[in-house]
Amino acid sequence: MLIPQRKRDRQEPRSPICSSQMAVPGFSLGALILLLHISSVANYPNGKVTKSCYGMIPEHGHTPQSDPVHHISVSQMTFRPGDQLKVTLSGPPFKGFLLEARDADDLSRSPIGSFTLIDSQVSQLLTCEDIQGSAVSHTSPSKKTEIKVYWNAPNSAPNHVQFLATVVEKYKICWVKIPGPIISQPNAFPFTTPEATIARLSTLPPVSHLTTSFSALDCGNKKFCIRNPLNCDPEKEHACFFLSFTRDDQSVMVEMSGPSKGYLSFAFSDDRWMGDDDAYVCIHEDQTVSIQPSHLMGRSHPVMDSRDTLEDMAWRLEDGVMQCSFRRNISIPGVKNRFDLNTSYYIFLADGAADDVRIYKHSQRPLITYEKHDVINSPKNVGGSRSSLLLKAHGALMFVAWVTTVSIGVLIARFFKPVWSKVFFGKAAWFQVHRLLMLTTSALTCIAFVLPFIYTGGWSWSAGYHPYLGCIVMVLAVFQPLLAAFRPALHDPRRQMFNWTHWSMGTAARIIAVAAMFLGMDLPGLDLPGPWKTYVMIGFVAWHVGTEIVLEIHAYRLSRKGEILDDARIQILQSFTVAEAEGHAFKKAVLTIYICGNVTFLIMFLSAINSL
Repeated sequence: MLIPQRKRDRQEPRSPICSSQMAVPGFSLGALILLLHISSVANYPNGKVTKSCYGMIPEHGHTPQSDPVHHISVSQMTFRPGDQLKVTLSGPPFKGFLLEARDADDLSRSPIGSFTLIDSQVSQLLTCEDIQGSAVSHTSPSKKTEIKVYWNAPNSAPNHVQFLATVVEKYKICWVKIPGPIISQPNAFPFTTPEATIARLSTLPPVSHLTTSFSALDCGNKKFCIRNPLNCDPEKEHACFFLSFTRDDQSVMVEMSGPSKGYLSFAFSDDRWMGDDDAYVCIHEDQTVSIQPSHLMGRSHPVMDSRDTLEDMAWRLEDGVMQCSFRRNISIPGVKNRFDLNTSYYIFLADGAADDVRIYKHSQRPLITYEKHDVINSPKNVGGSRSSLLLKAHGALMFVAWVTTVSIGVLIARFFKPVWSKVFFGKAAWFQVHRLLMLTTSALTCIAFVLPFIYTGGWSWSAGYHPYLGCIVMVLAVFQPLLAAFRPALHDPRRQMFNWTHWSMGTAARIIAVAAMFLGMDLPGLDLPGPWKTYVMIGFVAWHVGTEIVLEIHAYRLSRKGEILDDARIQILQSFTVAEAEGHAFKKAVLTIYICGNVTFLIMFLSAINSL
């Protein structure tokens, strides 16, 4: 699902409940019409379903079963105010339930009386309509076959009371408002069911099958289109993520397409962070697609809403591509969580895995438009980014620091001391260049280090080993220049220890930085297109190691040549000077080629980051 990150951080699959209702004896026609317009709310495995008290409607997006297999029984059929009756809900194993008592003459009214628990391990009391203990629900999704509670008759009890139960056997199978026995006060007239209440409630809105693929021909003309990759064609490219909006008087037709075996979703948002958004999900279920409006509350599982606001729903599955479409009104007054589309919004487009209609975290970061757009009044053809600007900057700065500046600085210190030995501003030229490059590396690392913390607002527990390695690199990048500031004099006895410590810390920092970059490239926040990214990174490592080996071999051969000339004592000074000059020219040529190669690798990485 939608998937940008920040406002909150966790995402666990929940068990939602079903969406329409089944008729029960005792509904008045007015109650029937009212219930048809109820917006459902999601239920939770822990049974905290207070918001579902009124409608008793679970949210699965599935039609509830019509023939109940669970039963409600009571210990007596008559009652007086103040009596306590035992109520039993039983049947085949089930995971969730909601039990209430209602006025049998008007089942749309608030729950009647209160309950007392018999086993608090499997059931719990809920406060509905400000009446404490007026409903009972499950405490966990563990299977159960029987629930027993006591019902306490209030002093203001009506003449006839009926018990109702909603039961969830599993995600796709549930029964809504199972009718239980009707109990009466001793002097009440016999209860009769009005004929009007026999009418059944409507099922879910019809969904048809698309016969042809969506077209991008009218994008920017009649349609507002979001495409990834930009300008891709959903008719010809299976890897094309496509979302379009076409205005039709006071409604808008929405088309969504993309490669997914789980779900596709999009959302309207006031900002680039996830939370408080108007979202829509198309879920691959068996061989069909379920189209569901929802809303997002932070970085949690989307809360499914009623489908009453959607019309003309249709879908298509072919060659691993899911397509779905629906129509909704531009403005839906009085319906919570549905945004007015006359306003500009950021738009998120995401995909991910689904199992048994449960949707899980998006497989890659959601595509987010670069700016807010009015999808109704301004047809355009736009793209978006799957990565935050802060995370892009983090990756880019780290690549510049540890692919370019530090690598060149290491080669200069190791092999170019005799090449650039002239004094420049009081120090040898090679040292000034080396120091500049290393300070630049430390500065870039410090800047890059804080960006992910700004983005996430703290530590990212889902980023694996990458942040831990990054912290180690940061510490070493700060200690290295501090250590260099206390470098002993050339002939000081401690100089050799300094050299080995400086070299060891620098080498460790480079190795750990490369490992961190390998891990960082696969994180959702900077998910570079693969697998070429791995090959390019391996290529860079091989390029650097190969260059060092070439220069080491050259330095060894140059030293051996000097030793031979010294032993023969033939034209020693002149020959060695010529060899040294040739060696310097070779090193400069190798460095030039190496820098060109490094810049090439860097451009490849930066281009990939910019394309996200």
